[in-house]
Amino acid sequence: MSTEPRINDRIRVPEVRLVGPSGEQVGIVPLAKALELAQEYDLDLVEVAATARPPVCKLMDYGKFKYESAMKAREARKNQAHTVIKEMKLRPKIDPHDYDTKKGHVVRFLKQGDKVKITIMFRGREQSRPELGFRLLQRLADDVQDLGFVESSPKQDGRNMIMVLGPHKKKTEAMAEARALADARKAERQGRTPGSDAAADAEVEDVVTEDAEVEDAVTEDAVTEAQDAPAEAPAVEADAPVEQPAASQGA
Repeated sequence: MSTEPRINDRIRVPEVRLVGPSGEQVGIVPLAKALELAQEYDLDLVEVAATARPPVCKLMDYGKFKYESAMKAREARKNQAHTVIKEMKLRPKIDPHDYDTKKGHVVRFLKQGDKVKITIMFRGREQSRPELGFRLLQRLADDVQDLGFVESSPKQDGRNMIMVLGPHKKKTEAMAEARALADARKAERQGRTPGSDAAADAEVEDVVTEDAEVEDAVTEDAVTEAQDAPAEAPAVEADAPVEQPAASQGA
């Protein structure tokens, strides 16, 4: 069954309660009169409350209305935050390096605004030492207290001990910060910040203008120097030396 409202000729009632384009109440009018007003305003007659008696119809641009509704729904889905519960499993006698790695994952989950379920798994004789798991959970809670809090205290569940940590930061706030950080990194990779292109263009324009002014000044000085310089006399070539006849060998 279609969920879209009936419009124009699809409306099959004798009369409707009409609402004008600006939200003003026109009143109960026959359907033919409402369709006539819709053609006069170059709008659509849209049934907005089909269950009312008589049905409520409004004069609007239905195509624009559908587009705006789709954009609002898209924005709502974009800002919608789904609470996710992450899980991290530990052993009572965990290695210090492994503990640091697991704690790093918990920190990352809490920064993202997600809840974290911590599970301590006991095996064999470890089940007789539940205080080991309790102390480990308390240690982890103290290490991440700046990012989260204990939402569910440690409790024994069969061979496991479970604790739930909740983030101080809401999911929507974490998403907004992550989006801002991604935009900043993208701008940094591109090597410029917003507005830097305009500033660079203005700087280049100033340099070009300055170079043009310097070139004009040099040209003007050269012309002035040429006008003030005295006329030079034409160069006179020196007479070539006269060769003397060679002395006779018989003299």
